[in-house]
Amino acid sequence: MLSDIILTTLINGSTYALLAIGFSLIFGVARIVNIAHTAFYMVAAYCIFFATHRLGVNPVTAMLMAVIVIVLLGLICYKLFIEPIREHEAAVLIATIALAMIFQEVMLLIFKGDFRTVPPLVSGYMNLAGVKVGYQQLLTIAAALIILAGVWAFLIKTRLGLAIRSTAQDREVANLMGMNEARVAMLTLAVSVAIAALTGAVVLPLTVLNPHMWMQPLIMMMAVVVLGGLGSLKGSFAGAFILAFSEALIVFLIPKGAFLRESVALSIMILVLLMRPEGLFGIVFEEER
Repeated sequence: MLSDIILTTLINGSTYALLAIGFSLIFGVARIVNIAHTAFYMVAAYCIFFATHRLGVNPVTAMLMAVIVIVLLGLICYKLFIEPIREHEAAVLIATIALAMIFQEVMLLIFKGDFRTVPPLVSGYMNLAGVKVGYQQLLTIAAALIILAGVWAFLIKTRLGLAIRSTAQDREVANLMGMNEARVAMLTLAVSVAIAALTGAVVLPLTVLNPHMWMQPLIMMMAVVVLGGLGSLKGSFAGAFILAFSEALIVFLIPKGAFLRESVALSIMILVLLMRPEGLFGIVFEEER
């Protein structure tokens, strides 16, 4: 059971960390609460399914195509629906909820409400501490950790990453230093939805496709960013694995615990808001701003 808990924590924690970091990026730079973030994750998964099953495209190529499609879709949605109302945070929140619902209904129209699966990229198992662990599970964990490392390197080593971090710390100073804050915000959204698309790609072989699959990750992602501190990248990373470990304990130690995952996540989020509204790393983030 301990091995199962650790494995589940690594898989779910990596997934939640990727989604939460992408969400925190665009919030930190542009103060956009993008409720449609996990809907982009869902659309990416359906794009991969369509490319592999309907068009016969190689799975790896389909993943790359899905990332490109989602980035273009994200930029179009930003220019049409978000940028004109960007200074009104409540309006942006409502607009992104509407976008998520539109994506859901479009997927329902195209693919119906059937549950669909994608075969694993690699098959087979290995024995790890007496537990059968699928090679696809190990591949998913490795791919998620590589993407997390890539995001970190991108933010630290590249000029765009420096611009994103500078704008997140202080938009006015970034503008005074010659950075085009509006352009940085648009590029940050592209990076954010690309991370969501990559998350959908690495998790797809282990999950079941349906038009409502964006809701459960949304609840967990919001709980993660509240726990870690809204806008804090390191808080998102830490909060993701803390929440994933708590979720694994509930699922494996409590009878029918799988039905309590969202309830526990929401309870943790409410407790954090009541006891420490800034989250684990919110104070540091506010001081940086």
